[in-house]
Amino acid sequence: MSMMWRKKPISAFEEDMKKSTLQRVLGKWSLTAIGIGAIIGGGIFVLTGTAAHYHAGPALALSFVVAGIACIFAALCYAEFASMLPVEGSAYAYAYGTVGELFAWIIGWGLILEYAMGAMTVAVSWSGYFNKLLKLFGVELPKVLTTDPFSYGDMALNLPAFVIVWVVTAILVKGIKEAAGANNVIVVLKVTAVLFVIIVGAFAVDAANWVPFIPEAIEIPGENGAPHTAYGVGGIFGGAAAIFFAYIGFDAVSTQAGEAINPKRDMPFAIITSLLICTVLYIAVSLVLTGMINYKDIVGDALKAPVAAAFEKAGMPWAVFIITAAATTGLISVMLVMMLGQTRVFLGMAKDGLLPEFFKSIHADFKTPYKSTILVGFVVSLVAAFTPITVLGDMTSFGTLFAFAMVCGAVWILRSREPNLERGFRVPALPVIATLGICTNLFLIYKLSYLAQMLAIGWLLIGVVVYFVYGQRHSNLNKIEQK
Repeated sequence: MSMMWRKKPISAFEEDMKKSTLQRVLGKWSLTAIGIGAIIGGGIFVLTGTAAHYHAGPALALSFVVAGIACIFAALCYAEFASMLPVEGSAYAYAYGTVGELFAWIIGWGLILEYAMGAMTVAVSWSGYFNKLLKLFGVELPKVLTTDPFSYGDMALNLPAFVIVWVVTAILVKGIKEAAGANNVIVVLKVTAVLFVIIVGAFAVDAANWVPFIPEAIEIPGENGAPHTAYGVGGIFGGAAAIFFAYIGFDAVSTQAGEAINPKRDMPFAIITSLLICTVLYIAVSLVLTGMINYKDIVGDALKAPVAAAFEKAGMPWAVFIITAAATTGLISVMLVMMLGQTRVFLGMAKDGLLPEFFKSIHADFKTPYKSTILVGFVVSLVAAFTPITVLGDMTSFGTLFAFAMVCGAVWILRSREPNLERGFRVPALPVIATLGICTNLFLIYKLSYLAQMLAIGWLLIGVVVYFVYGQRHSNLNKIEQK
């Protein structure tokens, strides 16, 4: 039992930073752009429709407020950790230095779920917008090549989702500087598109679509066809849980510590700034969307591209071209950051001996963990090609919420055990913030679909088995103890 709770010394993290062969090329605004690149994507362009129709109705804006509040508690805790332990691995590394090895492993295993499922979800979302873009130019791919077999009912394949993952994989293998540069350009384009949606869409809002703002709770067919209770106050929380995965961008910032120029100073700034900017944009877009199109009318193809559908319904087909093109381009950067974060978590765990050396192999020229990047691309492309988006989205939210709750607890523990450690940023009123962060994130896990909860718990149990079979015995700390 004592082996499971052994902690990695803070000095060991500092030594890892000195030995790192990653390129330190990211400043505070590049880090902020990485956060925005991950946050603005599926949440605005896809899941707004799902959350409005199946959960919250016009009160979707309140769902984003709830999710944003839950996030700000976790973001403050992430910022303190990032200013103190600026290493790749994110919440996994933070837990390893504070609570213990098994706890860190479980968080790392949860982050693998979060980033992998996030990338898969966005790949499927991208495919929906890409197909809509092709249709605008009179090109329509066969449904058997654009739909997963569960939805189509035959040997179907979501080919666009499969191909785009490999495009992103190639960019990530090439280098972090190239990846960050591509992300910066895409972020500018899609923030411009989001502002366009807010400003132009505001003139097409019909206030009648907001009445009642919080619809009466009723039972409706859910995304899987099974009846569930939607709307009302409970629907607001259900909507917050459904769209929560869209907020994992600031978590992705913390995985880039090994490539940040001044991580202790710049990462807290980027984490908090990206979250605040995107929360305001999310709330504004959700208000415009539910004002332009009635939440009951977001069905069929509109669920896959709700923002474009809203402008189409408002009689602005010219705007549909702009939004669809922007969404198609913008979702690429979300995939890029998700897969980037995934490989950096692998890298951190492999450096500690908890995963095989395969995951820490750095390319001699590109200075990227190319082997794990290619492996991630292979897995993400296959799952995205054959799995429906609804299951993927909820499982991503589970991994995100779980990691956030654990970080809130870990930063509190470390403040108590190591009060004299240098901290570039300190969470104000930590006991209150940490408690609220733990409670809100665990409550939103409870509001996720039962299927997603069971699948995610199964994933965590598999992780525990892998830890005892491989991780515990190969851990660097275990090797030290055996000497």
